[in-house]
Amino acid sequence: MANLGRINLLVGKNNSGKTSILEAIQFLYAQNNIDIFLETISYRGEFAWLENKLAGRTKVFEICHLFPGHEIVPSQEIIIIGSRESHQESVTISVKSIPIQLSLFSDKNDDLNNDNIFDDEEWNKLLLSIRWSQSQKPIELELLANGTLARDSTRRMASLSRISHKIGIDNQIELKFLTPFSLTSSDMAALFDNIVLSPLEDLIIESLKIIEPKIERIASVVSGKYLTSNNLGVRGGFLIKIKNHDQPIPIGSLGDGFWRMLGLVLAMVNLKNGILLVDEIDSGLHFTVMTDMWKVVWETAKKLNIQVFATTHSRDCWQSLAELITEEKITDNEITIQRIDREKSQSVIFDPEEIVIAATSNLEVR
Repeated sequence: MANLGRINLLVGKNNSGKTSILEAIQFLYAQNNIDIFLETISYRGEFAWLENKLAGRTKVFEICHLFPGHEIVPSQEIIIIGSRESHQESVTISVKSIPIQLSLFSDKNDDLNNDNIFDDEEWNKLLLSIRWSQSQKPIELELLANGTLARDSTRRMASLSRISHKIGIDNQIELKFLTPFSLTSSDMAALFDNIVLSPLEDLIIESLKIIEPKIERIASVVSGKYLTSNNLGVRGGFLIKIKNHDQPIPIGSLGDGFWRMLGLVLAMVNLKNGILLVDEIDSGLHFTVMTDMWKVVWETAKKLNIQVFATTHSRDCWQSLAELITEEKITDNEITIQRIDREKSQSVIFDPEEIVIAATSNLEVR
């Protein structure tokens, strides 16, 4: 992709690679955080469970699905490159085959005078190598004989990566990846607690009024009868004060669209100078509020210096972006549509003027 703007909407057919591009951006800026790498593999369902009499049940990650053809070819590399104004950054993912020498005890008893000897056999072990251009050395993790990566072998490395992030090693860019089901109740409560009683709380209220104009206040509920579990997709942990209603309403009563908008805005107000990745940004939103949704994303991204990458399958979604461009009179390349085609090495780029022309002429960009 090239000529990227502040907001970049990725469109294309199913299985064209839109979500994979978001994952690639996430990998690029993970900067030694192996947890992000493993979370992505888990979200894609590319893992299995192995039974072991000694260790019990072990989760293993199927690394082969990262590579073309879904197979591991030693020395084959995946290189992700991103360019900023002053420099380039990259991450290289590969599997190395390392020869090791094993001495195996052999009892050759066909001759009584023949002593027991050791036979030398050469084996190869596989190492998953992940190297970020800003790091001094790569992360290397040994794979099992079947080419999978055991979760237990990554725990120490994951702990070290979290420590390096906390003390500021690698100067990591803040990044958040949202999927239709990624934010749990506790995740959103933590994001809300970061900005409660600050001017950013008012921004959240104004954004939520797009969905429910009568909203007056929102509160995080950290305990008690309104707090739900952290199960994927469960909406809870917040109470909403609605005009002319004496009692607060649990957030789950207001539907998926309200929950989705809250998650989107909470992620952005906690992401100053960062990058927001949103898979299926229109999920849960009625087409009548999409232009307003884009307006919130646009204004918040400008105010907090956030770059946004989002995917959609919806015509309403990209046409609403065209409406925003017209209303806000956006003429530079601050907004782009990038059409992804797995058969092509480059995306097809639509600048603001071309987006508006496509919408008004009823052309298809997806």
